Amino acid sequence: MTGMHRSPATGRARLLGLTLVTFVFGTDDFIIAGILPEIARDQQVSEAAAGQLVTVFSITYALAAPPLAVATARLPRKPLLLAGLVLFAGLNLLTALAPGFAVLMALRVSAALVAAAISPAAFAMAARLAAPEQVGRAVGMVAAGLTISLFVGVPLGSLLGTAFGWRPTFMVVALLTLLVMMINARMLPPVPGAPEIGVRAQLRILGRPAVLTCVLGTTMGASGGLLIYTYIGPITRDLTGHGGPLLALFIGVVGVAGALGTVAGGRLTDRWGADRALLGSFALLALAILALAGIGLGSGGTTPVWLTVIVLVAYGFAGWGFNPPMTTRALQLAGDAGTEAVALNTSALYVGISLAGVLGGAALTADGGRGAAIVAALICLATVVAMATFVSRYPSSARADAVVAGG
Repeated sequence: MTGMHRSPATGRARLLGLTLVTFVFGTDDFIIAGILPEIARDQQVSEAAAGQLVTVFSITYALAAPPLAVATARLPRKPLLLAGLVLFAGLNLLTALAPGFAVLMALRVSAALVAAAISPAAFAMAARLAAPEQVGRAVGMVAAGLTISLFVGVPLGSLLGTAFGWRPTFMVVALLTLLVMMINARMLPPVPGAPEIGVRAQLRILGRPAVLTCVLGTTMGASGGLLIYTYIGPITRDLTGHGGPLLALFIGVVGVAGALGTVAGGRLTDRWGADRALLGSFALLALAILALAGIGLGSGGTTPVWLTVIVLVAYGFAGWGFNPPMTTRALQLAGDAGTEAVALNTSALYVGISLAGVLGGAALTADGGRGAAIVAALICLATVVAMATFVSRYPSSARADAVVAGG
């Protein structure tokens, strides 16, 4: 199935279509941050309450992705993807017409359920359609859709919300989703579901220690790495003494570096193998955050902006660069349950994001931005040690049917 007899140009077009799928889902989640004041004002709720629209989407996705992946694993991939995109567009259109906040919340839960069912399938399709030596970069490209949406969704929402209001913003997302559906309808070949191995067999594969190492590693890496991004405002303010306009610069720097790191992570996975690329990404991430914490010690808010930018480039590159090798590792270790493993791993990412907010908030309260950076550095160092142990015990070259000895 891998490669699917296509020219390089066709392969790139198919990959772009799948990347746009994750971009649309990510944008739909993050865009709310840019229109939060408009939603709160229109629905007559606090901004904190409106912010729970993002929280409920993330939590629903994290909880629903694994069981939905198991439930849909045998379905043909292309019809599943196209039907999901049509449904997602409809839900966004209904969101634009929502009469009240309770309905709005219910629609966000519904949209998250669709995204949870389709996103892992998009990753698995990218891997199956790629040539064997290009699986890593294919996964990296699809992951880049999520990364780019993180840095595009908020400003796009703010721009559209300011110009037209929050309801037309969701109409734009609905139209964009339909466009992505049409692109994939034209470009994607028929892709069958995974071989019939039974639900119990799927769950046994997902419960093996080899696969669970990916889940734990993603949770740890995301909680440490995304802690910095979650609190980038107070952290960079404590470092440089500057906020306001410079914060936009810092976020932009991390965004560009993150997008490049995601693509590079996929290419390095193909060149070095998933395990080496993964350890390299985590090591660079730990060093970058250590440097961020280090330059803050004793600086008294006088760290040069140029030095902060350099460290943030390394942080963004590595912080989003570990996703492609980790996803590839999960696919390799899970074998026929690859889609389900990707879903489980993506859920771990959302759990890590939640932990980043909790741990970072506690550290920020105790010791400001410097304390948050130190906590993030310690978590990332622990992640490097843990993943080095896991990779040694369960190398990703071992397919699911070869890791029985490990559990």
